[in-house]
Amino acid sequence: MSLLSKGFEVEMYTGTPEGETVGLSDKIVQALDGFVREPDSRNVEYTTAPFCAYDRLLCALLKPRQAMRSYIQTLGNYTIIPGSTMSLGGSDRFCRSDPNNPYHTYIEQTYGTDVVTASIHINVGIDDPELLMQACRLVRVEAPLYLALSASSPFIDGKVTGSHSSRWQMFPKTPQNVPLFESHGHFILWTEEQLAAGKMRNVRHLWSAVRPNGDRRPYNLNRLELRICDLVVDPLALLAITALLEARIMQMMANLNLDPLQQSNLSANDLQSELMALADANEMAAARHSLDAELRHWQDGRKIIARDWIKEIYDEVYPLAKKQGFSCFLSPLKKILRTGNTAQQWLKLHRQGMPIPQIIQQDIQAIAQQERDLNYAVCPPALIA
Repeated sequence: MSLLSKGFEVEMYTGTPEGETVGLSDKIVQALDGFVREPDSRNVEYTTAPFCAYDRLLCALLKPRQAMRSYIQTLGNYTIIPGSTMSLGGSDRFCRSDPNNPYHTYIEQTYGTDVVTASIHINVGIDDPELLMQACRLVRVEAPLYLALSASSPFIDGKVTGSHSSRWQMFPKTPQNVPLFESHGHFILWTEEQLAAGKMRNVRHLWSAVRPNGDRRPYNLNRLELRICDLVVDPLALLAITALLEARIMQMMANLNLDPLQQSNLSANDLQSELMALADANEMAAARHSLDAELRHWQDGRKIIARDWIKEIYDEVYPLAKKQGFSCFLSPLKKILRTGNTAQQWLKLHRQGMPIPQIIQQDIQAIAQQERDLNYAVCPPALIA
């Protein structure tokens, strides 16, 4: 079995070293290739090309970010701000990146700043549409685990929110009820029904934890898109989360019985509804408490702490990852499980008395230094010219 192709959509805030978000996306998009606007100008998105090898993925993550850092420095003393919500302020207003875009008008009027968040979307290539649907089913019921590892939004407007992922707590999942698609045909029919009913404005207007993706949705599909993760600014941590996702999908490909619609012994009356309700409740629990969240397992409904569930899967997939040669990229997960995700680390500092602005400012500096060090170590000049 060969490695799957993987790529990222990375949404990030721009602003000052003090942590104030500042809208620069219109300028960034005009000046740099590979960047696209979000409806609000304070965050900007770049997309990496799909690669199978993890070392190439690492450079693909770093290269655009370094280019953006260099460019925004020419505009003023600007930088990249960590976190998936506007930690220090600004959520009271929408800053349009393209005032003439009617879809952006719809987004602003319908959702307000609930959608002005930063996140990571992880895309994994799967060409067989039925295998893709099975992977989406499995990842849908385990998506809360990836949120638990990535949570990085415990603050909004200078206040502790009570959630480790305030982003996913408030994000307007659309449509409200998304099934575990039983087949490619089921996905096509369901999408056409949502569009006809106006529950989705277009084929991209499916905002759920995971979705099938491709060049001509819902008909031509070639990848799974995991959308639940908060922004993970540490590239090595992001690759570890991605390695867990890939190893789990590869495990499923080697064992086609690994399917919630086959292996779950929850209610036989309406398994779809039971699994949807379980997944949604687990997502909210993970958004609230991340690695410490008490979840229900999709196989039998038993209660399990997110951290313990991740350890179980890690131990299951590690031999497969080792055989395929990417187990070293899994290893940073152990540190996340031991020391906590970004949200937990920030909240610990806050409990120890550090003001929220200082926490954000400290991370802004640490991330910039880490990127410089990694870029120098792993991306030869010939690759980043």
